[in-house]
Amino acid sequence: MRAHFEAVRCLYNALLGEAMKRLRLMRSDSRWQGARQAAGTQERTALFSQLRREYGFSEYALHAYSTRARTSWIADHLDSNTAQKLATRAYQAANRVCLGQAGRVRFKSKGRGLDSVEGKSNKTGIRFVLQAPEAGNASWLMWQRDRLAALIDWNDPVVKYGLDHRIKYVRLIRRKASSPRAQGADCEGYRYFAQLVLEGVSYQKPKHQTGTAIVGLDLGPSTIAIVPQEGEARLLSFCSELKTDTQQKRRLQRKLDRQRRANNRENYDHQGRVKKGHLRWKDSRGYKATRRRLSTQESKLAAHRKNLHGHLVHEIVACGTTITTEKLSYKAWQKQYGKSVDTHAPGMFIEMLKRTVARTGGILHEVPTHSTKLSQYCHGCHSYVKKKLSERWHQCPWGIGPVQRDLYSAFLAAYLDPRTLVPSIAQESWESAETRLRAAIEDVQQRANAGQVLPQSFGMPRARARLPRRLVRDHQELLCPHG
Repeated sequence: MRAHFEAVRCLYNALLGEAMKRLRLMRSDSRWQGARQAAGTQERTALFSQLRREYGFSEYALHAYSTRARTSWIADHLDSNTAQKLATRAYQAANRVCLGQAGRVRFKSKGRGLDSVEGKSNKTGIRFVLQAPEAGNASWLMWQRDRLAALIDWNDPVVKYGLDHRIKYVRLIRRKASSPRAQGADCEGYRYFAQLVLEGVSYQKPKHQTGTAIVGLDLGPSTIAIVPQEGEARLLSFCSELKTDTQQKRRLQRKLDRQRRANNRENYDHQGRVKKGHLRWKDSRGYKATRRRLSTQESKLAAHRKNLHGHLVHEIVACGTTITTEKLSYKAWQKQYGKSVDTHAPGMFIEMLKRTVARTGGILHEVPTHSTKLSQYCHGCHSYVKKKLSERWHQCPWGIGPVQRDLYSAFLAAYLDPRTLVPSIAQESWESAETRLRAAIEDVQQRANAGQVLPQSFGMPRARARLPRRLVRDHQELLCPHG
C-alpha cells in the first residue's frame, strides 16, 4: 500500500502544479483584467468562460492531462479513473484560489501525503468485492494486485441494510494508529478503512422518530437554545459531557517541544528562539511516538464530540423537522474566540443538522442575522432595542421578562415568518411559552447548583450551591459537666 499512496501523492502534486501553471498564465493575460472590470454580469461571465477554455483551466481539461501524466511507474499503481478523481480534486483546490476563496494551495510532502483515494465505479481500479450470502459473505478491497480482507459486523442493522444495495464506488482511507503494534495496524502503523458509496436511501433507525412542531434555535460559540412551539425548551452548552484532559495534553505538548529542541539544536539561537529562514528539522523515533500519542488523544476527543453532536441533532429532529435559525459566520467565530470554537465545533453541528433535516424531508431556514436581529427585538413593544453583548436578560415595560436572552431569541425564531423576517406572536403563544422558558432557566440553575461549570453567556456563571467540603457531617461534641 505504501507504493500506491506514494503514486497518488506524486500524481496529485503534478496535477496541482499543472492547474496552478494554467491559472497563472490565464491571470497574466490582459483580457483577465478587462473581464474583471466588465460592467455586466453576463458579459463578465462570458469573458471568464472564454479564458478558461483557451488556457484549459477546467475540470475536464485536467482529466485529459491526467491521462498523459499517468506514465512510467505511476501507471503500475493507478488506473485512469482514479487519476481523473485526483484531477478533480486538484482542480477544485486551484479553482478556490482562482475565485478568491483561498490564498494558496498545499502540495503534499512525503510526511503529509494524501490519506484518501477513491475511484469512479466499482468495476475497475479500486473496487470492493462482496460475496453472495450463499458463498459466505466474505469481502475484500481490491487495488491492483493487493487484496485487503474487510471486517464487517453483519449484526449491525445499518451495515446490513447498506450492503443490500448496489455499490457505486469505494473510498479507501488511511489513518495513523498510535503505534505499529496497535490492533489492526500494519507494519508502518496505519489502519485502513473502506467507505462505500451506495445506491438508495439511507437507513433510519426506529428509535429516531421525527416530530411535527416548529423549532427555533439560537446558536452561540459554545451554547445552543432550543425552543419548539410545543414542547420542552432547553438551554445547553455544546459538548458539556466532553472530558478534555488538559493536563495530559499539555504534558505531551511540552514533551514534544523538548524532544524537538534536543533533536534540532542548530535551529535555535542562544535565547531559545527559532532562527529565521529555511530550516531542516529532524524527528527522532521518540518524537514521532509522542506525536502519535497526542494525535490519538485528539482523535478520540473528535469522535466523542461528533457522537454528542449526533445525539443532539436527533433530539432536535424528534421535536420537529421545520427548524429556523439565524445564519452565522463560523469562520469569524474562529478568529474571535479561537480554541473555544474548535472545542465545541458549532459549524460541524449545523452541517450535521442540515444533512439530517434534508434526509427526513424537513426544512431548515437560515435567516440573515443582520435583517432579523432577534436578540434586539421585543414582541411586546414591537421594536428593536440595541443591547450590549453583556446584557444576558431581556425585559421590557410591557411585561415581557425577565427572560434569558438566548432562550428568548430562540423563541422568536420559532415564530418567525421567513417571508417578512418578523416574528408573528399572539399573546396566548407567549403566555404558554413563558412557563416553558422559566422551566428551562430553573433547569440551568439546578445544574449550576450541582457544580456544573456554565458559560458566562448563560447569565449565571457563578451560581452554585455551597457544597460541604467534607463528606462526613460535623458531629456535635458532648458537653462535659463541670464538677
